[in-house]
Amino acid sequence: MAAVHYQEGRFPPEARLDWPALIPLIGPAVAAVARYDGALAAIPNPRVLLSPMTTHEAVLSSRIEGTQATMGEVLEFEAGKEAESPERRADIHEVLNYRAAMREAERMLQELPICQRVIREAHRVLLSGVRGEGKSPGDYRRIPNWIGPPGCAVEEATFVPVGADKLPEAMSAWERYVHHEAPDRLVQLAVLHAEFEALHPFLDGNGRLGRMLVPLFLWQCGLIGQPMFYISAYFEARRDAYYEGLLAVSRDDDWTGWCRFFLKAIRAQAEENLTKARGILDLYEAMKGRVADVTRSRYAIHILDWIFEHQIFNSSSFAANAGIPDRTARRLLAALCDHGILRVTRPGNGRRGTILVFPDLLNIAEGQDIF
Repeated sequence: MAAVHYQEGRFPPEARLDWPALIPLIGPAVAAVARYDGALAAIPNPRVLLSPMTTHEAVLSSRIEGTQATMGEVLEFEAGKEAESPERRADIHEVLNYRAAMREAERMLQELPICQRVIREAHRVLLSGVRGEGKSPGDYRRIPNWIGPPGCAVEEATFVPVGADKLPEAMSAWERYVHHEAPDRLVQLAVLHAEFEALHPFLDGNGRLGRMLVPLFLWQCGLIGQPMFYISAYFEARRDAYYEGLLAVSRDDDWTGWCRFFLKAIRAQAEENLTKARGILDLYEAMKGRVADVTRSRYAIHILDWIFEHQIFNSSSFAANAGIPDRTARRLLAALCDHGILRVTRPGNGRRGTILVFPDLLNIAEGQDIF
């Protein structure tokens, strides 16, 4: 089958969209996002309490691109446990870079709108020190690229993006559309994501950046109050349909079909995000009393906030950084383990601290009992 090539002159497609087919999906998607945003606004310090969902998103978005690292492996690595292989270590670093790139984009968007400068800087962070670092981090590609089986020739490709010589103008048009007063913001976001993936402006990291765009755009246009929206679970679970929807845009000019898929994804993930956010908040409220009863310590809320922010951690790091006297810190951790709130995943040995996990919180983020 011949490769699908990027089709110039079809962006933006608003006049060609079948709006009657999209309108029944827009209302429920907008309402679902609004309900999620309401829950988000009710969470004290959402950056701390939703940190496991942020890591889960980074894991799933990276997994769509072929990494194999799990959420547990990422958090255990941060707690000081060695990766099982160099390949898995490389996967973990890509996930950590995803989180760092999101943080950098958020920082820049405090002063700038979504623009090429922000995208390029996020890309630089995303590829820094990982397998893609030799692929011009932060710079648009200057050579052709194509998508297909690893190592395939262009004749065997599935998709061939826009030529490198036309990228600057194409990305300028993309940026102008970011700030366009579109009929509907969610449809606009669907179009932006698809066009970014079709342009494939970088040699690596395009898919992850395109998915980062989802919470950043929702935040900038005021649909959510924090840049915390987790879309990748839907795409990862329906990877074939995700790629086919994107491909059909260039092959068949089927922007409406792609937008329908995207609106369904937004609604489903808004509902899932809402369920998880409420579950995390309910767990936090329940744990306030339980941790206080178990520890009988004036540090109860302090340790509770710590274990919500560091769902897998090293006891030595806790003792050094939690702001609790060393002997008291170790007694509190022992009490939480004795009562099943924390669980040991790696016993301490000499100078090596014990690694502990807060399973109830991580299972909410995973959506199933993993830990």
